[in-house]
Amino acid sequence: MAGFDEVHLRPGMTVGLLGGSFDPPHAGHVHISNEALKRFGLDRLVWLVSPGNPLKPNAPAPLQTRMEAARAELDHPRINVSDFEARHGTRYTAETLAALLQVHPGVRFVWLMGADNFASFHRWQSWQEIMHTVPVGVLARPGQRIAARASVASRVFRAAKLPAAAAHLLPYATPPAWCFLNVPMNALSSTAIREQGRWAKT
Repeated sequence: MAGFDEVHLRPGMTVGLLGGSFDPPHAGHVHISNEALKRFGLDRLVWLVSPGNPLKPNAPAPLQTRMEAARAELDHPRINVSDFEARHGTRYTAETLAALLQVHPGVRFVWLMGADNFASFHRWQSWQEIMHTVPVGVLARPGQRIAARASVASRVFRAAKLPAAAAHLLPYATPPAWCFLNVPMNALSSTAIREQGRWAKT
């Protein structure tokens, strides 16, 4: 699986960005990635494996371990894995997006997140700046649909919401723009896998 900087991204391409610690990556990540590619009509999708999550108190497994596990989890020609944040020294999503837009001008990026993250999106650093920088695609996860729809971000940006039937137009929308999709759900979570002892941080 090629790294992000080795992927040829042309101006006008639509590229989904799924960020996170991927500690560990699992079939649930693959599931929402495949759904996002299809429903949002994306040309490519990139997993942005973060050095660490500022909102999580415990350090994740080493970055290289998580990168290798992510590549092993994937088998899709249009989904790639990247350590862009570590190599470019960005810590927060808003910084990462600014750097990506500078490195890849003209690419139509879409920030992707699960509904659980959207429910607490207002706690993110510069979250409103993110909404004004790129379109945001929200994919439902078990037990989080109601919380996401009642979230601060949902209320503040109510007027910027696209209907699910128009999901394929999201990459071309002018920010702020977001779309909430109910997708066939996969209940796997990295937290559960860690708690069950199925992920060795080596």
